[in-house]
Amino acid sequence: MAQPDRIRLVVLFGGRSAEHEVSCTTAAHVLRAVDPDRYAVVPIGITREGIWVRADGAHDLLASGTMGELPDRLDPTGPSIDPLPVLRTDDELPVVVFPLLHGPYGEDGTVQGLLEVAGVPYVGSGVLGSALGMDKAKSKEVLGAHGLPVLPWLVLRDTDAATAATAVEGAGLSYPVFVKPANMGSSVGVSKVADADALPDAVAHAARYDEWIIIEQGAVGAREIEIAVLGNATPRASVPGEIRPSHEFYDYDDKYVAGTSELLVPAPLDESEADEARALALAAYRALRCEGMARVDLFYVEDGPGFLVNEVNTIPGFTPISMYPKLWEASGVPYPALIDELVRLAIERHERRSRFSTKH
Repeated sequence: MAQPDRIRLVVLFGGRSAEHEVSCTTAAHVLRAVDPDRYAVVPIGITREGIWVRADGAHDLLASGTMGELPDRLDPTGPSIDPLPVLRTDDELPVVVFPLLHGPYGEDGTVQGLLEVAGVPYVGSGVLGSALGMDKAKSKEVLGAHGLPVLPWLVLRDTDAATAATAVEGAGLSYPVFVKPANMGSSVGVSKVADADALPDAVAHAARYDEWIIIEQGAVGAREIEIAVLGNATPRASVPGEIRPSHEFYDYDDKYVAGTSELLVPAPLDESEADEARALALAAYRALRCEGMARVDLFYVEDGPGFLVNEVNTIPGFTPISMYPKLWEASGVPYPALIDELVRLAIERHERRSRFSTKH
């Protein structure tokens, strides 16, 4: 399938989740990397309040070649727009939407559903794959049903928070455990809990971000391995990378503020270990019905169960320290070519799915 000579690329960023700032930073680097000869870029910001605004300042900076960092908070008083007319432009350029909305209200299938209704191609997984990737509880259920290895875990609703310690004991989990909001990313709301006394505060912290809470067995001594996956029906996996956190675990501050963690690309694994990690990442990608792209995060416990699936991120970061573009660059796909491939996959998926009619 040939890609059109020029495409109107609608870049969606910001959003209502706690990852708003991360999304803005990601968008800044994507906007800087796109080729203006191939793409007529339309940056659309979504404020924390859910207002869609034309980010014309970002567009002007891009056109002038002096694209800097976007503000970490969009102005909710700017001119609002109806998203559907923006997606259905009057000119003859084909439209592709690149959603860079991390977390809920963007990475969880909600925006993907809007784009399906609008009938436009978009980068990344569809509604189901996005929803499963975002909800850690449901993704673990699906991965387990496919026989893929995950750490022992349990899920609680915020209304059952008082029973957390009893639930941990009943599930046979041992401390340390990790407490996470089920629907969040970028390590927002995540706590490492050393004993039962610290559990209530960790559960309350996670409940600030989601009504469903994951409590997961800590993988003592585990190495953090990440694989970038790219593709639709026939996905391919990058070389593995490894993260060595500078904090007790790879938390939000270590990722986006301090930036002092060590990223090893490729990961120091032998050939058989690397092949096993890549195969597991592809199996997780397929099990969750991911398409376009995802970053699959693994644990590697060398003196224990080996590789385990931690999480699958369907809209991975594209910041300067993000592993997804680094892994593909190390695999022979530079940043601009990666964007081109993601757009091509979006068009391919849209055309494939458009064959299925709702008419009898």
